[in-house]
Amino acid sequence: MAKASSRKPKRWSRGVTQRSDALDLQRGVFTRSPRAMALSLKRSAERSKRRKSSPFRSAMSMLTFFENRAGRNLPAKRRRAIREAKDELRKLYGRPKRA
Repeated sequence: MAKASSRKPKRWSRGVTQRSDALDLQRGVFTRSPRAMALSLKRSAERSKRRKSSPFRSAMSMLTFFENRAGRNLPAKRRRAIREAKDELRKLYGRPKRA
């Protein structure tokens, strides 16, 4: 009979946000105001030499990744802040707002 594992669950998504190969994120970036999140992600994306896409796409991808991986555990207030950060990021890059 197999013994129950006492290991901690793997948190691969945390590893991605901490050690992303495309962006070096500031600590606690996703707990800030929408504007501060967008500015931090923009700064990280523009400084990165390892990203494979444009700075805008890299920053937006990280926001979307965080939102999707948090899933139902993300409180409504944080989910709203993430969506507002996406709008802020679009403004910073002069992109049209999505419907």
